[in-house]
Formats: sequence, C-alpha cells, structure tokens
Amino acid sequence: MKYVKFLVVGIFFGIIMTKSEAVSWFRIQEMFRFQSFHMYGIIGSALGLGVIIIQLIKRSALKTYKGVLIHIEDKAPGYKRYLFGGIIFGFGWALTGACPGPMYTLLGYGYSIFVVVLLSALLGTYVYGRLKNKLPH
Repeated sequence: MKYVKFLVVGIFFGIIMTKSEAVSWFRIQEMFRFQSFHMYGIIGSALGLGVIIIQLIKRSALKTYKGVLIHIEDKAPGYKRYLFGGIIFGFGWALTGACPGPMYTLLGYGYSIFVVVLLSALLGTYVYGRLKNKLPH
C-alpha cells in the first residue's frame, strides 16, 4: 500500500502524455521533420518547469519520501558526453517513435509491440551499466 502514491503519479503521467498527444508517433514524426511546433512546445514547457523545480529543490532543502536530504550534483564540465548521449537518444526516439516515459504509457494503452521497445531500452541500459567503467567519460 505504501507504493500507491507512485502508481497514482504514474497514472496521472500517462493521462497527461496521452491528452497532450506526446505519445503520438505522428506528432513525434512531425517534430523530427520540423513540420509542427507541438512537441517542441511540450518539451520547452517541461524544460522550463524542470529548471524552476530544480532551483526550488536546491534552495529549500527538500527531502525524499524516506527523509533523506535531496542533493543535486552539478553537471560535469564539457559537452561531448551530452552531445553523443543526445544523438544516441535521438536516434532511438526517431526509430521507435517514443522516449522512455511514453514507452510505458503506450504499453499501458495496449500497444503490445512496445514490449520489444521497452525490453530493448532495458537491455541497452544494462549493457551501458556493465560497460560504464570501460567507456571514456
């Protein structure tokens, strides 16, 4: 029962993703073809809200649900890792039509093919975790 709040947040997230059409493969395709501002507006809104929330967390000594103080480390200097990571992420997004959040929403929506996408994402995360110490960071 203690995890019900996370289930509620997940359901709320899924509803927002669906209603905003952020899970629509056609909307994502429009974005990558620069045919529509719709997805850029969603991403820009999320980015702006994220900046505000991160600043509030950093300035107000918030704690996790377990009572541990939240500490957000500064990003490492340099841009190459973020550039390459973003390119890989973008390729996956363009090929599948979904980024990590909407994958769960689309699976919950009944698109069973996203089991393959989700398992591939999990496999990629596992492989990265195993190779992380051997990669140039």
